[in-house]
Amino acid sequence: MDPDEMNFSQRLIRCRKCPRLVAWREDVAQKKRRAYMDWEYWGKPVPGFGDPQARLLIVGLAPGAHGSNRTGRVFTGDDSGVFLYRALHRAGFANQPLAYHKDDGLTLKDVFITAVCRCVPPDNRPNPDEMVNCQPFLIEDIRRHPDLRGLVALGKIAMEGLLAAYRHIGFEIPRLPFNHAGVHALGSGLPWLICSYHPSRQNTQTGRLTEGMFDRIWLLARDLLQQTENQAD
Repeated sequence: MDPDEMNFSQRLIRCRKCPRLVAWREDVAQKKRRAYMDWEYWGKPVPGFGDPQARLLIVGLAPGAHGSNRTGRVFTGDDSGVFLYRALHRAGFANQPLAYHKDDGLTLKDVFITAVCRCVPPDNRPNPDEMVNCQPFLIEDIRRHPDLRGLVALGKIAMEGLLAAYRHIGFEIPRLPFNHAGVHALGSGLPWLICSYHPSRQNTQTGRLTEGMFDRIWLLARDLLQQTENQAD
């Protein structure tokens, strides 16, 4: 890890701006879930994860209480992560379909994953002011990946938080509708945006988001990246 990345990660991990989230993440880490009593929970803000040269940025909502808040790696250790990484593997963005812990050998190609809120929130619902407090970290993730060609927002809140970050940077982006597999051009010189339902259990177990629907997102992203590459040539 280069010094700048280490400094960024350390600042993120030390963040205690949101008292409600700090108290909740640490309480969950102390009480644990019975199935994970032998784990030492992470219990801190969760950094992004993926390819430093990524052209595709995936943005989720927040860590899961016994997923990322336990393992310390985004979308790792819960059903949402299982659904996501299997799909990324099928599309060629991940070297393996499984993600259990930070040392399981998972690597991503051309993809970096982050979130609009870095601490696990009660009921999976961060408050607007908590997402504002986290916005500088999302903006840094954007700036640290200057070759971005595409964005994938997992859920409407992630989409709104991502667009708010770009507006804060200084880009004029209008309000955009959220619909699964919707594609938006954000403006000249900016990445395109694909919207997707979040791979939460609420969506996947009810059939609102199927594997086929999710595969469509990553195949679409892969095709758009290829088109971008061809245009550059």
